Amino acid sequence: MLRGAVLACCLVLGACATAETPPPDGPTYLGQQRLTPGETFDGTAVGGLSGISYDPGSRLYYIVSDDRSAKNPARFYTARITLSDNGIDGVEFVSTHPWRNVDGRPFAPLDTATRPPVVPPDPEGIAFDGGRQRLYWSSEGEREGEALLDPWVRIATLDGAYVGEFALPPSLHVSAGQAGPRQNRALEGLALTPSGRYLWVAMEGPGSPDGPLPTEADGALTRVTQLDVETRSATAQYAYPVDRVSAGPDGDNGLTDLVALDDQTFLTVERGYGTHVAARLYRVSVGDAEDVLARPSLAGARPMTKTLLADLTATVEKLDNIEGITLGPQLPDGRQSLLLVSDDNFSPQQVTQFVAFAL
Repeated sequence: MLRGAVLACCLVLGACATAETPPPDGPTYLGQQRLTPGETFDGTAVGGLSGISYDPGSRLYYIVSDDRSAKNPARFYTARITLSDNGIDGVEFVSTHPWRNVDGRPFAPLDTATRPPVVPPDPEGIAFDGGRQRLYWSSEGEREGEALLDPWVRIATLDGAYVGEFALPPSLHVSAGQAGPRQNRALEGLALTPSGRYLWVAMEGPGSPDGPLPTEADGALTRVTQLDVETRSATAQYAYPVDRVSAGPDGDNGLTDLVALDDQTFLTVERGYGTHVAARLYRVSVGDAEDVLARPSLAGARPMTKTLLADLTATVEKLDNIEGITLGPQLPDGRQSLLLVSDDNFSPQQVTQFVAFAL
């Protein structure tokens, strides 16, 4: 259970006043481990790590890569991460598997020379389901020029084979044109609740009808959708209040991932990228938020509430592009571990880092 004062950030009309001071008894930063630049595993470049989920049974972490290059297929990794009361003692990659399409084959790489272009998925979120022994994964979606690929949330075996997918509401479809998500602001975070009943999927930023993107002056509202695992359909949707930009001039800010504490409470990561990286960790509750599943716009919607737990910008040395979050095992001293991972965008100027906290 989280230990910390409740510092609610209740927001209306898409304007978010950032809570500036984390609680003194919030999560404890334990340390980080960085991968060697250019690291490879099983013939693949290890990078673009955008989501992470823990399997306590096998003590493995499932980690998704958003690589869309012609060199490597859309894929995920399994890894063992050794933790102590004082930090991360080691990261060992165990296996890698390509995501497979409906026809059973790995996805074809991006090919803009064809008409229409071949557009591979953009994997961003991953969630392990221990009860059903399967994986859920999200593709952000693509709408740029002739390239068009709707976001999806698919179901896979533990080696990446296609099992099925969820029916998503119109507000998440890029094919809806200006009524849908903005380019590179669609499906990003994914979390299965401990009960196994719901899968929650989060958009990184507001869709076109939901208002402007966050600025240095104002925050924004984006959508977090509740999916029923048995019916594979959306049963509710809520407005999530994204902070105003704190990553410097011309920067951005968005919701990159979430992990469920129960059916309606989460830990979330917001990350901004500009002149520097900014990231914050929040505790979020549905509370009395309005169900916006049938709303074409979020203007005036009553949002979820959130509590600032940690400002990673001030806590983590040389913070990079944090995109994934999961609860790990209990630490030897009894505290709950929390793991985050960064997406290096396969850039030599960035780094893949695993960051550990204790709750």
